[in-house]
Amino acid sequence: MDKYLDLDFVKLDIERQKRRGGSEAVFCECKTTEQLIKIFTGFKEKGQNVLGTRASKEQAEVLRNEFSEINYNEEARTITLIQTQIEKVGEIAVCTGGTGDIPVAEEAAETAMFYGSSVSKYYDIGVAGIHRLFDKIDSIRKANVIIAVAGMEGALGGILTGLVDIPVIAVPTSIGYGSSLKGISALLTMLNSCAEGMTVVNIDNGFNAGYSAAQINRKIMENRGK
Repeated sequence: MDKYLDLDFVKLDIERQKRRGGSEAVFCECKTTEQLIKIFTGFKEKGQNVLGTRASKEQAEVLRNEFSEINYNEEARTITLIQTQIEKVGEIAVCTGGTGDIPVAEEAAETAMFYGSSVSKYYDIGVAGIHRLFDKIDSIRKANVIIAVAGMEGALGGILTGLVDIPVIAVPTSIGYGSSLKGISALLTMLNSCAEGMTVVNIDNGFNAGYSAAQINRKIMENRGK
Protein backbone atom coordinates (compact mmCIF):
# COMPACT_ATOMS: atom_id res chain seq x y z
CA MET A 1 0.00 0.00 0.00
CA ASP A 2 1.33 3.45 -0.89
CA LYS A 3 2.40 5.52 2.10
CA TYR A 4 2.07 8.79 0.22
CA LEU A 5 0.40 10.14 -2.89
CA ASP A 6 2.94 11.58 -5.35
CA LEU A 7 1.56 14.56 -7.29
CA ASP A 8 5.01 15.65 -8.52
CA PHE A 9 4.97 19.08 -6.83
CA VAL A 10 3.80 17.57 -3.52
CA LYS A 11 3.77 14.19 -1.80
CA LEU A 12 0.63 13.82 0.30
CA ASP A 13 1.18 11.88 3.52
CA ILE A 14 -1.99 9.80 3.28
CA GLU A 15 -0.82 7.40 6.01
CA ARG A 16 -0.51 10.15 8.64
CA GLN A 17 -4.05 9.62 9.88
CA LYS A 18 -3.26 6.02 10.77
CA ARG A 19 0.19 6.87 12.14
CA ARG A 20 -0.65 9.99 14.18
CA GLY A 21 -4.41 9.98 14.62
CA GLY A 22 -5.09 12.89 12.27
CA SER A 23 -4.70 13.69 8.60
CA GLU A 24 -2.05 15.99 7.17
CA ALA A 25 -2.88 19.72 7.16
CA VAL A 26 -2.32 21.91 4.10
CA PHE A 27 -0.49 25.23 4.46
CA CYS A 28 -2.25 27.27 1.77
CA GLU A 29 -0.46 30.61 1.93
CA CYS A 30 2.35 29.80 -0.48
CA LYS A 31 0.39 27.58 -2.89
CA THR A 32 -1.44 28.39 -6.11
CA THR A 33 -5.15 27.66 -6.46
CA GLU A 34 -4.31 25.03 -9.08
CA GLN A 35 -2.04 23.27 -6.61
CA LEU A 36 -4.66 23.44 -3.87
CA ILE A 37 -7.33 21.93 -6.12
CA LYS A 38 -5.05 18.98 -6.89
CA ILE A 39 -4.13 18.56 -3.21
CA PHE A 40 -7.74 18.65 -1.99
CA THR A 41 -8.75 16.30 -4.82
CA GLY A 42 -6.03 13.85 -3.83
CA PHE A 43 -7.11 13.75 -0.19
CA LYS A 44 -10.78 13.58 -1.12
CA GLU A 45 -10.23 10.61 -3.41
CA LYS A 46 -8.52 8.83 -0.51
CA GLY A 47 -11.58 9.50 1.64
CA GLN A 48 -9.78 11.80 4.06
CA ASN A 49 -10.93 15.01 5.71
CA VAL A 50 -8.84 18.05 4.81
CA LEU A 51 -7.75 21.09 6.83
CA GLY A 52 -6.16 24.03 5.04
CA THR A 53 -4.50 26.83 7.04
CA ARG A 54 -3.53 30.42 6.19
CA ALA A 55 -5.95 30.40 3.28
CA SER A 56 -7.13 33.57 1.56
CA LYS A 57 -10.76 34.32 0.78
CA GLU A 58 -9.95 34.03 -2.93
CA GLN A 59 -8.44 30.56 -2.47
CA ALA A 60 -11.50 29.50 -0.50
CA GLU A 61 -13.88 30.70 -3.20
CA VAL A 62 -12.00 28.78 -5.89
CA LEU A 63 -12.05 25.61 -3.80
CA ARG A 64 -15.73 26.03 -2.98
CA ASN A 65 -16.48 26.07 -6.72
CA GLU A 66 -14.74 22.69 -6.98
CA PHE A 67 -15.95 21.11 -3.73
CA SER A 68 -19.41 21.82 -2.34
CA GLU A 69 -18.37 20.52 1.10
CA ILE A 70 -15.85 23.33 1.66
CA ASN A 71 -16.26 25.45 4.78
CA TYR A 72 -14.20 28.63 5.23
CA ASN A 73 -13.58 30.49 8.49
CA GLU A 74 -12.45 33.87 7.22
CA GLU A 75 -11.23 35.06 10.62
CA ALA A 76 -9.15 31.94 11.21
CA ARG A 77 -8.20 31.69 7.52
CA THR A 78 -8.94 27.96 7.63
CA ILE A 79 -10.60 25.74 5.04
CA THR A 80 -12.12 22.39 5.94
CA LEU A 81 -13.47 19.64 3.74
CA ILE A 82 -15.23 17.07 5.93
CA GLN A 83 -16.16 13.70 4.43
CA THR A 84 -16.23 11.64 7.62
CA GLN A 85 -18.04 13.02 10.66
CA ILE A 86 -15.60 14.06 13.40
CA GLU A 87 -16.43 12.89 16.92
CA LYS A 88 -15.42 15.63 19.37
CA VAL A 89 -14.38 14.63 22.88
CA GLY A 90 -13.17 16.34 26.04
CA GLU A 91 -12.77 20.11 26.18
CA ILE A 92 -10.14 22.66 25.24
CA ALA A 93 -10.48 26.24 26.51
CA VAL A 94 -9.23 28.81 23.99
CA CYS A 95 -8.56 32.15 25.67
CA THR A 96 -7.35 35.51 24.36
CA GLY A 97 -5.91 38.56 26.01
CA GLY A 98 -7.66 40.93 23.61
CA THR A 99 -9.95 41.11 20.62
CA GLY A 100 -6.97 41.56 18.29
CA ASP A 101 -5.76 38.06 19.20
CA ILE A 102 -8.97 36.38 18.04
CA PRO A 103 -7.82 35.43 14.50
CA VAL A 104 -4.96 33.34 15.93
CA ALA A 105 -7.30 31.89 18.56
CA GLU A 106 -9.81 30.98 15.86
CA GLU A 107 -7.10 29.11 13.94
CA ALA A 108 -6.30 27.20 17.12
CA ALA A 109 -9.97 26.45 17.77
CA GLU A 110 -10.67 25.28 14.21
CA THR A 111 -7.60 23.04 14.32
CA ALA A 112 -8.53 21.52 17.67
CA MET A 113 -12.06 20.79 16.49
CA PHE A 114 -10.81 19.30 13.21
CA TYR A 115 -8.61 16.91 15.19
CA GLY A 116 -11.46 15.76 17.40
CA SER A 117 -11.78 18.08 20.40
CA SER A 118 -14.64 20.12 21.76
CA VAL A 119 -13.75 23.79 22.23
CA SER A 120 -14.95 26.55 24.56
CA LYS A 121 -13.93 30.13 23.81
CA TYR A 122 -13.09 32.88 26.29
CA TYR A 123 -12.12 36.01 24.42
CA ASP A 124 -10.88 39.41 25.66
CA ILE A 125 -10.03 38.39 29.23
CA GLY A 126 -6.53 39.88 29.40
CA VAL A 127 -4.62 41.58 32.18
CA ALA A 128 -5.84 45.10 31.39
CA GLY A 129 -9.12 44.10 33.09
CA ILE A 130 -8.19 40.97 34.98
CA HIS A 131 -11.60 40.78 36.71
CA ARG A 132 -12.88 39.51 33.34
CA LEU A 133 -10.59 36.49 33.66
CA PHE A 134 -11.61 35.85 37.26
CA ASP A 135 -15.26 35.85 36.19
CA LYS A 136 -14.53 32.95 33.81
CA ILE A 137 -11.81 31.02 35.65
CA ASP A 138 -14.11 28.36 37.17
CA SER A 139 -15.40 27.47 33.70
CA ILE A 140 -11.90 27.51 32.21
CA ARG A 141 -10.66 25.11 34.90
CA LYS A 142 -13.15 22.47 33.67
CA ALA A 143 -11.20 22.02 30.41
CA ASN A 144 -8.52 19.39 29.88
CA VAL A 145 -6.17 21.85 28.15
CA ILE A 146 -5.98 25.65 27.90
CA ILE A 147 -4.70 27.62 24.91
CA ALA A 148 -3.72 31.16 25.95
CA VAL A 149 -3.36 33.57 23.03
CA ALA A 150 -1.92 37.03 23.70
CA GLY A 151 0.08 39.81 22.12
CA MET A 152 1.36 43.08 23.64
CA GLU A 153 3.30 41.95 26.76
CA GLY A 154 1.93 38.39 26.49
CA ALA A 155 1.16 37.93 30.19
CA LEU A 156 -2.05 35.89 29.87
CA GLY A 157 -0.37 32.50 29.56
CA GLY A 158 1.69 32.86 32.71
CA ILE A 159 -1.25 34.15 34.74
CA LEU A 160 -3.49 31.29 33.65
CA THR A 161 -0.77 28.73 34.33
CA GLY A 162 -0.47 30.03 37.88
CA LEU A 163 -4.21 29.60 38.47
CA VAL A 164 -4.87 26.09 37.10
CA ASP A 165 -3.60 22.51 37.39
CA ILE A 166 -4.04 21.58 33.72
CA PRO A 167 -1.70 21.98 30.70
CA VAL A 168 -1.45 25.49 29.25
CA ILE A 169 -0.20 26.14 25.72
CA ALA A 170 0.71 29.80 25.20
CA VAL A 171 0.61 31.47 21.79
CA PRO A 172 2.32 34.86 21.38
CA THR A 173 0.75 37.04 18.70
CA SER A 174 2.19 39.85 16.64
CA ILE A 175 -0.40 42.31 18.02
CA GLY A 176 1.14 45.38 19.65
CA TYR A 177 2.97 48.67 19.17
CA GLY A 178 6.55 49.13 17.96
CA SER A 179 8.50 47.79 20.92
CA SER A 180 6.45 44.60 20.88
CA LEU A 181 8.60 43.74 17.83
CA LYS A 182 5.81 41.93 15.99
CA GLY A 183 5.33 39.38 18.74
CA ILE A 184 8.89 38.88 19.95
CA SER A 185 8.14 40.72 23.19
CA ALA A 186 5.17 38.44 23.93
CA LEU A 187 7.22 35.39 22.94
CA LEU A 188 10.04 36.31 25.35
CA THR A 189 7.57 36.97 28.17
CA MET A 190 6.06 33.53 27.70
CA LEU A 191 9.41 31.78 27.39
CA ASN A 192 10.67 33.47 30.55
CA SER A 193 7.54 32.95 32.62
CA CYS A 194 8.12 31.63 36.13
CA ALA A 195 4.77 29.81 36.02
CA GLU A 196 6.02 26.24 35.75
CA GLY A 197 4.67 23.88 33.13
CA MET A 198 3.57 26.31 30.43
CA THR A 199 4.37 25.29 26.87
CA VAL A 200 5.02 28.00 24.26
CA VAL A 201 4.60 27.78 20.47
CA ASN A 202 5.79 30.16 17.77
CA ILE A 203 4.40 33.63 17.09
CA ASP A 204 0.87 33.55 15.61
CA ASN A 205 1.02 29.74 15.40
CA GLY A 206 -2.54 28.92 16.33
CA PHE A 207 -2.38 25.75 14.25
CA ASN A 208 0.37 24.14 16.31
CA ALA A 209 -1.31 25.13 19.57
CA GLY A 210 -4.60 23.62 18.44
CA TYR A 211 -2.95 20.45 17.18
CA SER A 212 -0.88 19.93 20.35
CA ALA A 213 -3.87 20.64 22.60
CA ALA A 214 -5.98 18.13 20.67
CA GLN A 215 -3.31 15.44 21.13
CA ILE A 216 -3.17 16.06 24.88
CA ASN A 217 -6.95 16.16 25.17
CA ARG A 218 -7.33 12.90 23.22
CA LYS A 219 -4.84 11.06 25.45
CA ILE A 220 -6.56 12.35 28.59
CA MET A 221 -9.91 11.08 27.33
CA GLU A 222 -8.40 7.72 26.32
CA ASN A 223 -6.92 7.32 29.81
CA ARG A 224 -10.32 8.06 31.33
CA GLY A 225 -11.59 5.02 29.46
CA LYS A 226 -13.90 6.79 27.06
